[in-house]
Amino acid sequence: MTDFLNTWGLTLVIFIPLVGVIVMMAVPAANEAAHKALALLASLVTALIGVLLLIDFDYSQAGALQYAVDKQWINVINSRYILGVDGISLPLVALTLAVVPLCIVYSWKHIPSPGNPKAFMILILILETGMVGTFLAQDLILFFVFFEVVLLPMFFMIGVWGGENRRYASLKFFLFTLFGSALMLLSFLALFFLSTDVGTGEALRTFDMRVLTEVAGSGIVRGTQLFIFAGMFIGFGVKVPMFPFHTWLPDAHTEAPTVGSVILAAVLLKLGTYGFVRIALPTLPDAAQSWAPWIGLLAVIGIIYGALGCLAQTDMKRLIAFSSVAHMGFVMLGISTLTDFGINAALFGMIAHGIITGMLFFLAGSVKERYHTLEINRLGGLLAQAPRMGWILGFTSMASLGLPGLAGFWGEFPAILSAYNPAAGLSEELFRVYMVVAAVGTVLAAGYLLWLLQRTAMGEPKPEFANSDDIHDVTMTEWIAWAPLLVAIVLFGVAPGLIFNVTDPAVVGALTAFVGG
Repeated sequence: MTDFLNTWGLTLVIFIPLVGVIVMMAVPAANEAAHKALALLASLVTALIGVLLLIDFDYSQAGALQYAVDKQWINVINSRYILGVDGISLPLVALTLAVVPLCIVYSWKHIPSPGNPKAFMILILILETGMVGTFLAQDLILFFVFFEVVLLPMFFMIGVWGGENRRYASLKFFLFTLFGSALMLLSFLALFFLSTDVGTGEALRTFDMRVLTEVAGSGIVRGTQLFIFAGMFIGFGVKVPMFPFHTWLPDAHTEAPTVGSVILAAVLLKLGTYGFVRIALPTLPDAAQSWAPWIGLLAVIGIIYGALGCLAQTDMKRLIAFSSVAHMGFVMLGISTLTDFGINAALFGMIAHGIITGMLFFLAGSVKERYHTLEINRLGGLLAQAPRMGWILGFTSMASLGLPGLAGFWGEFPAILSAYNPAAGLSEELFRVYMVVAAVGTVLAAGYLLWLLQRTAMGEPKPEFANSDDIHDVTMTEWIAWAPLLVAIVLFGVAPGLIFNVTDPAVVGALTAFVGG
């Protein structure tokens, strides 16, 4: 089994969803049940191989790339088909392989207007290929291809199945991401042409992320490094999204169908933060050290701005979208410290945010299905009309605000604490100011989440919905889609070592270029 996984495991995890797409293309669109079953089967087979990889993975060597594949691909530009998984990428791959089947299960009876399950399910499977491929790629061009593969499926998912302003939201998402990706590609090309061998000084001309991490910017003068890092900073920052590149996110979330919002929140945002940890920091450590205070500043601005934005919202889904800006601010604060403690906290924060905020968007979608609105002023009495859903909303809100014992706590508290002692060369006084500002953000988070819970779940139902037949409690498909996420929130809250013990060796290895890392 190990030999099979070493040879084919990662490739199959990436491309089995595309095999499902090819099969679905041959099935008539009118056969909706077949398309749902094929999509679920493809995602479950992919998840099964992922489980085999998780079982076979050597956790004592989590800092090293495992199941590595290195084959010829585009010889003319010296780009190779290189895949690998370590402690940094493994949890994110597992998150993706878990979320996609749950989204397909939820969509079983929640295909948004104008219907067409065939196209909708195909887009979900293409998204899975792009997301998993991004986390596993070890060549910059291969990474870029997978990074961009997710762009069109999400554009069409928002533009076709979204809300009233779907065209504006989808175009804004597309243009923001495309602009950032163009600058990121320029940075990748600069690394290709300018990086040199540490010993000989000869040009490397490689996109191999392993080699570029080893040379860590060798041969590139500091001023040029700063510009190259700036390109990656914008490219990855748009995807996170960091303040001030965040403005596409609330519109995209508000207009996207429920499953689109879940995938966007749970996985797509992590492509940007993963890019910082995997590529930007280890390949250009000197530039990262110069940029770190600015990254930290924008991170804490995002925390406060996102929280204040939440307090100003009247739409439940838009409020949750602004909360993502705040939560990803905590992730970026941890990354900006350039310490193993901070980046471990950031990686945990990515997983926790994916589980919790994905669950909140599931809930928002089900609320809209029942009440036909997400206007907070019109909602109320969910605990009275659908008590199980009301309690799940309360539980998930507590996790999102960082209640100890739930996964959200370990996504926020360590990130704040890491700012107390940043890497050598960074201003302790400045980062301790960031720590205080971020701590204030947790108080604001409690405010807007408790306000949301109080307005939507408590009290009596509004007269217009008091006798509605559409309002019912959690259905079986919703239970199947939600139960794994609810269990994970508790599991990672009481046993955070399940993630920290996997990520730490890889993070320590990625930070060897930083003094005091």
